[in-house]
Amino acid sequence: MNLSAATEWYAEVQALPTELRAGLRHALAIDLAASPDFSGDDSGVLRYRMAFNNVAEGWSWQPLARPEAEDYYRWKFFPLQSVREERPSYVQEEKIGEPQQTRVEWRYDYFLAFDNLYAFYPRVADDDAGFVIPVSAANTSIRLVALAVLGEPALSESTTFWKAIHARPVDFTLKKRYLIGALEALVVCDGASGRELARIHPQNWSAK
Repeated sequence: MNLSAATEWYAEVQALPTELRAGLRHALAIDLAASPDFSGDDSGVLRYRMAFNNVAEGWSWQPLARPEAEDYYRWKFFPLQSVREERPSYVQEEKIGEPQQTRVEWRYDYFLAFDNLYAFYPRVADDDAGFVIPVSAANTSIRLVALAVLGEPALSESTTFWKAIHARPVDFTLKKRYLIGALEALVVCDGASGRELARIHPQNWSAK
């Protein structure tokens, strides 16, 4: 399976003309360390709960959504990668008469945003709702891979900035970068060998 870091693929897609982005397919490793609602049991059944994986950007809002049939947040996400970057520090006085060395930190968080999650499992009002993937046996070392196809638009980015204060002398910039499209399959691989253990498609799953 051809995997590359989310940072690399985002840069590759960003470099393309807008009209060439939609329809591109790729396999993206999901960051399980940033996925508190992912778990497995002794029987080998893996669960990725999605109730709180909402894309809270404005382009995901559906203010007129009917709660019984639609979600307020249209798009859900899988976390893919997080990259921290230290930039040159500087001296400032957030408190008059007390010069402080101020750190400058940037963080880039990458996500796969998709809106076809209910092709994989029923829409129910349950915090445990999400992907269920049976595998042939319990495995303590796994990798979860999303097979996705980009839509239109294919990318989005937001920026949030927190200014340094005297008690926290750090200028912090957070950039959230989204690869946007549809989920075609979710694949479970052995973490050591990379061998495929199971995959689910919309309304279907198969184990190897």
